[in-house]
Amino acid sequence: MKALGLMSGTSLDGIDCAILDTDGEAIHAFGPTATYPYDETVRHRVRGVFGATERSTDTDAAEAAVTDAHVDAIGRFVSDHAVDLARIDAIGFHGQTITHQPDRRFTWQLGAAQRLADAIGRPVVADFRLADVAAGGQGAPLVPVFHRALCATLPKPLAVLNIGGVANVTWIGEGGTLVGFDTGPGNAPLDDWVHRHTGERYDTDGRLALAGVPSRAFRDEFLREPYFVKAAPKSLDRNAFDLALSDNFSLADGAATLAHCVADAVAAARVHFPARAESWIVCGGGARNPAIMAALRAALDTPVRSADELGWNGDAIEAQAFAFLAVRHLLGLPITWPGTTGAPRAMGGGKLYRPAGGQ
Repeated sequence: MKALGLMSGTSLDGIDCAILDTDGEAIHAFGPTATYPYDETVRHRVRGVFGATERSTDTDAAEAAVTDAHVDAIGRFVSDHAVDLARIDAIGFHGQTITHQPDRRFTWQLGAAQRLADAIGRPVVADFRLADVAAGGQGAPLVPVFHRALCATLPKPLAVLNIGGVANVTWIGEGGTLVGFDTGPGNAPLDDWVHRHTGERYDTDGRLALAGVPSRAFRDEFLREPYFVKAAPKSLDRNAFDLALSDNFSLADGAATLAHCVADAVAAARVHFPARAESWIVCGGGARNPAIMAALRAALDTPVRSADELGWNGDAIEAQAFAFLAVRHLLGLPITWPGTTGAPRAMGGGKLYRPAGGQ
């Protein structure tokens, strides 16, 4: 099957689009990929409803803005890459997470899937996390089964680390055994720090963090968070950690400290692996930050490579994953397991929305 995957993470960078040919088990071909940034109006609306648990005029406006942005992104993607939509079997639509509280059996991804299906004229699979959370699972991470397909020929055990707004890891053992969980904060606190002080959306090329001196005292206090000793599987909301830095930090020192906190949390996560990971592969926006990558290499005593070094498109992996998961939904294959989300059993996920006319 040929699927189009869509992903917008909590960093609010924009919408990643990717096409994948797959039978739901193996990857048969990678198609074109692209990212279409959110405009500042969409970012502002979404930031304004982070943490919401009830519908309001603000969440409705944010959802409409998110959905419209996805419709626009697909239109541009199809035009830019000469994609024949009639050949797309399904669109995997993650939506925009605003609140994730699985311990309360609650997660919320903004996005009107039926409206997207009607606008594009192709079947849309969405609501990937809801069944897992309703059954008592964490609903995250969902990418481990796709990471396993990506790593089919690589030596095991290994770990695939995705650093978006929140960071998550997939441990893959011999025979394809999966363990997955959120390690801790990813880019979000650093992005917020930089945006608050400079108006920029992130620390370009890690320049600020590389110029600063990280606070050992702050990092030690950070590592006392109970989350790090909590057994996996486990997951986080974007704002689960209070990483507000005092005004005593310079811009660069604050950036350096937050970059190292990402790596410290990843290093702490290793105690939850069934066996040592012999190598690490890093993808997501964090892999583009040299300060975070340097901190990871210092914190982990195993080889650390970016996804791009393996010839993968590190920026497109999550979008590709939701194309993969859409196909697994169509084929009735599970997307979560006790080892990846704490689900009570291997579970399917997602809901199919057919466009008007039943295509």
